[in-house]
Amino acid sequence: MLKEGLLSMSWSIDDVPVFIAVVEQQGITAAAEFLHMPKSSVSRCISRLEEGLGVRLLERNSRNLRITSEGKAFYRHCMMIMEQVEAANAQMAGLSSVPRGRLSVAMPMAFSREIVGGRLAEFSKRYPLINLEVIVTSHNADIIRDQIDIALVIGSLDDSELVAQTLLETSLVWITSPDYATAHQLDGCTDDLVPHIRVCEKRYGQARLAVRDNGTRQTIDLTGIMHINDPLMVREMVVEGAGVSMCPLIYCRPLIEQGRLVQVYPDLTIEATAVISAVYSSRRLLSNKARAFIEFIKQIAQSA
Repeated sequence: MLKEGLLSMSWSIDDVPVFIAVVEQQGITAAAEFLHMPKSSVSRCISRLEEGLGVRLLERNSRNLRITSEGKAFYRHCMMIMEQVEAANAQMAGLSSVPRGRLSVAMPMAFSREIVGGRLAEFSKRYPLINLEVIVTSHNADIIRDQIDIALVIGSLDDSELVAQTLLETSLVWITSPDYATAHQLDGCTDDLVPHIRVCEKRYGQARLAVRDNGTRQTIDLTGIMHINDPLMVREMVVEGAGVSMCPLIYCRPLIEQGRLVQVYPDLTIEATAVISAVYSSRRLLSNKARAFIEFIKQIAQSA
């Protein structure tokens, strides 16, 4: 079956690095200089690919070159092909035990600032041959489109093309400032809590947030209050006296220990948890450099 598939290919894999160079160097002339090849040879490689694939990969004239939508799709596949080739070469050369090369990682702003940022120097010392690129973002990155190796994400995963490996699951707790706790009677049932909630992280601003009051399941409506997409900003508002809110324990534990926050309503537990996962494409071979980073993040997250 494999032999039959290879024989039916009407284009050569040898032309793939040339096509990648044309796209990344943004031109045939620049790619020819980069590859130390004659310009005519580069043009023939592209023509062979287009003829074999039966699609137009590049729109070009004497001055400009533009990659087509088919070309963009083929480029993504080419990058995955080359990753597999490089991984195979490294393993056969006996280099698989030494993580090395470029690694692109996307992570949410709060997690990067609170948990990861101060520890990346330690990662670089441990793995000096990994060229780490970190993309801090306020939204989930598109791994396939943006050619990202790993994304650290909070919450559930819907894309079936991606694999999620759980790094940490942390509970949500009710917090307030010491002054607010002193000025108000913060105990009792769900109805006693609701008037004190004035702000929450956007992902939890639901009409029916599930909680358990001494084991009894109830819901809280958090749609009519301020929503913020950054848990650290929610935390800081609460520190400054903005009532009561919920926060992942991993982000508020240090401030509780410092006495800047206090935990309240311990018997009113929130069913939702903050799950932090490492996400990567199911179509890619998980390299040893990616595996090293995932294990490193898992270690520091669990010790936070």
